Amino acid sequence: MPDNPTPLVPVEGWHVMHLYYSVDHSQWSLLSEAEQRQAKTELSELVQEIRSYEDTQLLIFAVATPKADLGFMLLTPDLHDATHFEKRLTLALGPDVLTPTYSYLSQTERSEYTTTSEQYGKDTLVGEQGMAEGSEEYEAALKEFDERMKHYLQHRLYPVLPDWPAICFYPMSKRRAPNDHYNWYSLDHAARAKLMKGHATTGRKYSGKILQLITGSTGFDEYEWGVTLLAKDTIEIKNIVYEMRFDEVSARFADFGDFYIGMQLPLNELFKRICL
Repeated sequence: MPDNPTPLVPVEGWHVMHLYYSVDHSQWSLLSEAEQRQAKTELSELVQEIRSYEDTQLLIFAVATPKADLGFMLLTPDLHDATHFEKRLTLALGPDVLTPTYSYLSQTERSEYTTTSEQYGKDTLVGEQGMAEGSEEYEAALKEFDERMKHYLQHRLYPVLPDWPAICFYPMSKRRAPNDHYNWYSLDHAARAKLMKGHATTGRKYSGKILQLITGSTGFDEYEWGVTLLAKDTIEIKNIVYEMRFDEVSARFADFGDFYIGMQLPLNELFKRICL
């Protein structure tokens, strides 16, 4: 980074950018074959450079509809780096070749509705499973829960995203309707946590089929959260989104933005796919 500005790194978590572009083929056609080859080489080298940065990930995908041609998902700690990378990606194929069509800025975050060790012990192990608090069985189950939640928090804040072929992104917010029955922010924490617990139960049914990353965007962008789904089969994306619509937390309180579906591809194949 030039001039070494003071880093803008959150206390925990990373910044996340979703970037979508259309290709201006008329501008691309003005380049000679040698210039086109050089432009693709420069983008390829830039991708490798970005991916070499510490704690930085860059996913690349072709977009399945005319909403965009090309998409990137960038995760990196420092907002200065994220912005610097975004500007270079935009210009990598030459001026005016890539036109931004949509972008979204968010940040990885922990969930405020995560079950605590104390809650799990009291409500689940003692209340539901009838274990005696402090027993060997109880302590073993609590230790297993703590390990599982440690892994879950690591994924929420510092995810490692796989190269699964299908990627879906959409933003969402919780409603603030004047009627208290549909105002998420008029509910107390216990009521919200109960609703979110049911939502999480639905999500766990797709373990191994869907990798979900929820990032916070309150104060950063138009909606309050960004949702990224990675899958090996597009039907699983359709199924999880459809099933979750019936959860009360979505049915009563969720508002959604546009959905973007992409396909992760190696760069040489992606160039062919977007006709470069």
